Amino acid sequence: MNGKNAWNTYDDADLSKLEQLAASYKEFLNNGKTERECVSYLAKEAGKEGFIDLAQAIRENRSLKAGDRVYYSNMGKSLFLAVLGERPMEDGLKIIGAHIDSPRLDLKQNPLYEEAGLAYLDTHYYGGIKKYQWVALPLALHGTVAKRDGSVIHVCIGEREEEPVFGVTDLLPHIAQNQMMKKANVVIEGEELDLMIGSRPVRDCEGDEAEETETALCDSEEAKKAAEEAAEKRKARKKHPVRALILDILKEKYGIDEEDLMAAELEAVPAGRARDYGLDGSMVMGYGQDDRVCSYPAYRALCGMKTPDRTCVCLLVDKEEIGSVGATGMQSRFFENAVAELMDRSGQYSELALRRCLSHSRFLSADVSSAFDPTFASEFDKNNAAFLGKGITFNKYSGSRGKYGANDANAEYLAAVMSAFDSGNVIYQSAEYGKVDHGGGGTISYILAEYGMESVDCGVPVLSMHAPWEVTSKADLYEALKAYSAFYQKA
Repeated sequence: MNGKNAWNTYDDADLSKLEQLAASYKEFLNNGKTERECVSYLAKEAGKEGFIDLAQAIRENRSLKAGDRVYYSNMGKSLFLAVLGERPMEDGLKIIGAHIDSPRLDLKQNPLYEEAGLAYLDTHYYGGIKKYQWVALPLALHGTVAKRDGSVIHVCIGEREEEPVFGVTDLLPHIAQNQMMKKANVVIEGEELDLMIGSRPVRDCEGDEAEETETALCDSEEAKKAAEEAAEKRKARKKHPVRALILDILKEKYGIDEEDLMAAELEAVPAGRARDYGLDGSMVMGYGQDDRVCSYPAYRALCGMKTPDRTCVCLLVDKEEIGSVGATGMQSRFFENAVAELMDRSGQYSELALRRCLSHSRFLSADVSSAFDPTFASEFDKNNAAFLGKGITFNKYSGSRGKYGANDANAEYLAAVMSAFDSGNVIYQSAEYGKVDHGGGGTISYILAEYGMESVDCGVPVLSMHAPWEVTSKADLYEALKAYSAFYQKA
């Protein structure tokens, strides 16, 4: 089943298309290191492809028809895109869903502190990581700062050559005997994943005694109170001068006050661009390929649709790495509400029609699979493992150990999707995450299945999954685009 190497099936035309796709995919990775950046980037690209904002169509009371293209953003963190089909939506949709969040280090609400003449940002890691992988490498800060006056500041520091980077320090091996004896999951503790961001003290702490004298001479209570507050600030700056300089830089360069950090969404991610991997250039190394390596070809496949038979949807969601919770995760009603709005603009909405639409739909959960790694071969069942370069991968079920938390696709549906892939000349394989009792993983597949729709996981295999830098095959990326296109056209 998993024996055909996709590279052996390509002619020169295929290789040219493959490299073009890989180049645009790397550009997507470089511009989409957070879920917000992914939505912003793809919404702009979708506009170039003729997609209109569904929210605007709703405001304008605009009717939609077959062939129309729309996108719908949920708080700037999840994205719903659709190409309307000829058949009534009550007959069901063809949906490909992926997630655009990835493991990272999030800043805490009160992050900035100084210790031993060094300034740090306190973090809380997001998603499942090996904490020791996140030390001693350059990190960049991406995110959004929402101020109380309603303005929003978008932050990206550390991606340009001329910009500083940040990082988590590690203990030198010369004195790390005790550290090296710890288990891997506690070699680095979660509370040790703090970003060092400065070491230079501010230079404006002189003259405090004279200013204290001026405070005593104030002739009104109001002036005295203001002078006392100013004196307290000077004392704080003198006590923590490195922290004070960092606050000055944030204010001067980015317009950010310390109080603004409480409501901010700032994420530390690996600094640097996605690159070709391997002397043959056959792979891509980049941050966040789980699950953007599926998100991007799903989006591209939808863009390739003209006027389909059934309405086709690409669903890109947030929060999968922490259980698909919250207003922007798959467990929210965003998807259901977007479908209802789409049906309403098409003159097809009723509560019963919506229920029939959801239960009659077909869903492809485009999430990555773990690629077989010869270095750690003992953790895999080789007969049921995914291999780099051998195409897109079906995971009939995921979950851990006794399939707990899994969506287990029904045989008829899996056979129908395989038939569509065969007709599209797609190279595909099937796999599990690893050996039965060695763990597993979850996707959004089971959440859509709750509507009664048919659902199966189908994505790209990844090496070093959840590490700061992940590796995928360009061939598998290319087969994913072919597979998702075949699903929209033929499933």
